[in-house]
Amino acid sequence: MIRSVIERLVRPTQTAHAHCDLPCGVYDPAQARIEAESVKAIQERYQKAADMKSAPESAEDYRARCLVIKEARADLVKEHLWVLWTDYFKPPHLEKYPQLHELFWNATKEAGLAKKSQDPAQGQKLLDLIKEIDTIFWETKAA
Repeated sequence: MIRSVIERLVRPTQTAHAHCDLPCGVYDPAQARIEAESVKAIQERYQKAADMKSAPESAEDYRARCLVIKEARADLVKEHLWVLWTDYFKPPHLEKYPQLHELFWNATKEAGLAKKSQDPAQGQKLLDLIKEIDTIFWETKAA
């Protein structure tokens, strides 16, 4: 008897609905884009390492550091995309944007390829895919 009275008193009178885990202001494809821009910039610098004059380290050492940093940034791109994909986008978004699965698949695969590639064109391809995700993301926020 006492339990049922307590349950009635603490039971919410309204049900709240949200489509993501936290208030939507915490999600933004800009995080992935910024890391992808770093990936591309490092790919460009890697290509120019042989032209370095008066550098405090050898071109070989510089390139080795480029690779380590680029791989870490590429992993961050994947992480930011996965969080966006798994925590923000929901079934209603998929109904409106049926290409989302493939778009995220391609973008995260491209981020993985960025770990292996020193070609800035590859970095640009990654940025282009993130731009498509960004466009859809902001369309969903406006709805």
